[in-house]
Parts: sequence; structure tokens; C-alpha cells
Amino acid sequence: MIIVTKAHISADALDRIIEHVESTGMRAHVSRGEHRTIVGCIGEDAKLSELALTQLEGVERVIPVLKPYKLASRDFSAGSTAIRFGDPADTVIGGRDIVVIAGPCSVEGRDMLHETARAVQSAGARMLRGGAYKPRSSPYAFQGMGEAGLELLAEVRAETGMPIVTEVMDPRQVELVASYADVLQIGARNMQNFALLTEVGKVQRPVLLKRGLSATITELLMAAEYIMAQGNGDVMLCERGIRTYETATRNTMDIAAIPVLKRETHLPVIVDPSHAGGRADLVAPLAMAAVAAGCDGLIIEVHPEPTKALSDGEQSLLPSAFAAMMQQIHAVALAVGRSVATDAGLVTRSVS
Repeated sequence: MIIVTKAHISADALDRIIEHVESTGMRAHVSRGEHRTIVGCIGEDAKLSELALTQLEGVERVIPVLKPYKLASRDFSAGSTAIRFGDPADTVIGGRDIVVIAGPCSVEGRDMLHETARAVQSAGARMLRGGAYKPRSSPYAFQGMGEAGLELLAEVRAETGMPIVTEVMDPRQVELVASYADVLQIGARNMQNFALLTEVGKVQRPVLLKRGLSATITELLMAAEYIMAQGNGDVMLCERGIRTYETATRNTMDIAAIPVLKRETHLPVIVDPSHAGGRADLVAPLAMAAVAAGCDGLIIEVHPEPTKALSDGEQSLLPSAFAAMMQQIHAVALAVGRSVATDAGLVTRSVS
């Protein structure tokens, strides 16, 4: 259930509403907009049924929320969530600008990581991705460099100023990874690892939550709810393709999920065309489609020598191909009235 306040409600009146809700044992989640404030009531709605909420000062209306996800629902927020990164915090995901995150699938060494970071930054990427811990289908495949990889990512951030995105796979790793990373990535295989979701919800780090291999949109939003229920509202949802009967691509990119998520939730939507297509030649077309469909950001795999990559070389772009793709998504963003942020602070603006 949500309570919509009247315009310009006083602080005292809002406090009384919150106190009234919490007196039932429910939890009040406050979202302030430019003109109105929304108070989301978390818990058993039956406890509120006997309260005359509409009689309270400042209440405009009370709306039941029938969806299983509450905090992730657009109904629970007075506006779209925008998450800031960097020092200064000049990178915003969830606003007008489309933000590109790029880098290697896995951290393989200092020289490769520095080379890739400089290349993607010069082409316009605002954030650097790289896996220190890698979930692999085979126990014999490269599993990542672990904490040594995290140290290299932090080293590159110090050099370039780019915030880093890296995956955490185990609840026991959360504190360590959070001490290095700007964004904690939850991979597709861990989307319903509820112990892990709970732990990342307890730390004050934004989370990039990837959709599970065969997860529905509701299941993705319920996974986000696990994180948000612990107090961490900075969640980005990532569409990375789902498993279907099709074998021509690594996964099937659910392009319709982007506008559906933008309708259902206030959280930013990121798209991973690398894992969706599974081939380097498909990355740019899928990225352009994602921008046209309304995504807030892209996460792209780039490697200076894909044939020598220790993981996902087939879907990794050469730096030159990445730079060409950036020009293409600039053009698509203009066509749909959006902008693409670049690391130099230059933004391609739509023509008014």
C-alpha cells in the first residue's frame, strides 16, 4: 500500500503519517518528489485496513499495491532512481545520459588491464568492468585472479578516475569486494542466491543485478527487492539475454524487457549485449537496439587481443570496434532524444 501526500506537505504532518504507519508494526519507506511525497508501507497491508489513513492531515489518497515487489515498484517512488558515481560524482546512471561500462571479461594482468582501460576511456566509456572472481561452467577453466585482480582494478581506477564494476559470487566475499569496487555485480547464475542478495543489500555500494538465465521479469524484480529490503536502494537491473530454444546466439536478448522494466520500476536498466549475442559482430547491433528501446546504460566486453582472452574472447570487441560502436550509439541516442555521456565530460545532446 502507498500513501500519496498532498502537495507541499509539512514536515510535521509527514512525521505523523510515518508514526501512524509504523505504529502497526509496518515499515514506512519515504520517497520525496518535487511536489508530492510517497510513503510506501512495507508489511502486511491488513494491519492498515483498520486505520483511517485518508483522515490524516496531508494525505491525498491511499493506493493498494498488488504486485509482489514493493520497493522496486515504480508506484513506490516519486521519480526515477538516479545513481551517482565518481569523485566528483559526475557520472549518473538513470538520468538523461546513457552511460557505457566497458572492459575485459576478466582481469588477466596489469598491462592488459591498463591498456584496455585507457582505450575504452578514450572512446567514451565512463566506467570500467573487469572480473576478479569468475563463475565458470567448467571447474578447470580460469577462475579469476581473486584479490590480486581487485588490487589491479583499484590501481587502474587511481590512474584513470574510472569507477569500477566487478562481480561478487559469495556472501563471504562481499566485504572484501566492496572495499575495492564502486559497483557490486551479481551475475546471472546468482540472481536468486538470496543469501548473497541479502549481504549486498547491507553494504552501501550500488549493485548491478543481472537477470537469471531463465528468469521472468517479476523474478528479477523480486531479486532486486531482496537487496532493497536490506536498505540498499541503489540497484541497477541488467538484461543480458535469457535461455531459449535458439542456438544461433549465446542467449536471446529480450528487447521487450527494457520498456517493460522502465514501466514497472524506477530502477535504472542496463543492457549487456556481449553476453546476449555471444559474438563480437552482434554486439554493436544489439547495443543500438537497446539504446533505441530505452536503456540507461550498456556494459560491454573489450579486450586488446580477444583471441588470447582467458574468458569470453568470442564476444569481446577490439578497442577499435568499441570506438566505432560508440559512434553508432551516439547517433541512435540522438534519434530517440537521449544523450551519451563520455569520460571527457562531453555529451551528445539531442536537438530541441
